[in-house]
Amino acid sequence: MLILGLDPSLSCTGWGVIRSEGSRITHIANGQIATKPGESMPLRLAALQTGLREVIREHRPDRAAAEEVFVNKNPQSTLKLAQARGAVLATCGMAGLDVREHAARLVKKAVVGTGGADKAQVQAMLKVLLPGAEIAGADAADALAVAIADAHLG
Repeated sequence: MLILGLDPSLSCTGWGVIRSEGSRITHIANGQIATKPGESMPLRLAALQTGLREVIREHRPDRAAAEEVFVNKNPQSTLKLAQARGAVLATCGMAGLDVREHAARLVKKAVVGTGGADKAQVQAMLKVLLPGAEIAGADAADALAVAIADAHLG
C-alpha cells in the first residue's frame, strides 16, 4: 500500500510517499511545495493544489494522511493554515483519496515512541526507519512522519 503523508502549510507544504507492507516501510519519494509569499491567497492555494495534483498523479497513492489541525496563538496564522489544509484536503478528495487525520502527539509517539518528541528526534528516527532516504527539508520530514504513523496506526 502506498501512503501519502502531508504536512499542509501555506508557505511550504511537505509531502512524503511510503510503501507499507505489513510492518515493513519503504521510502518512495518526498518533497515540498512552496508558494510565493508576495502572491495573492488564491494563487498560493492554486499552487498548492497544482503541486499536489502532480505528486498524486506521479505516485498514485492508495490513501493519504495529514496531521489534525491545531490552533495557533495568532488567529491569522490559524486561518492561513486552515485555508492551506482545505486546498490540500480538497485536492486529495478530488483524486478520490481517503485522508486519515492524526494528532501531532500520536504521530510523534508512533515514530519516536513518545508524544513529546521534538523535530530533531523525529528527523533522527526517520534516518533509522528510512535508511538512505534523501529528505527534502523539515516539512517533507514531518510529512514522512505522518505517513509512517498512518501505516502503524492502520
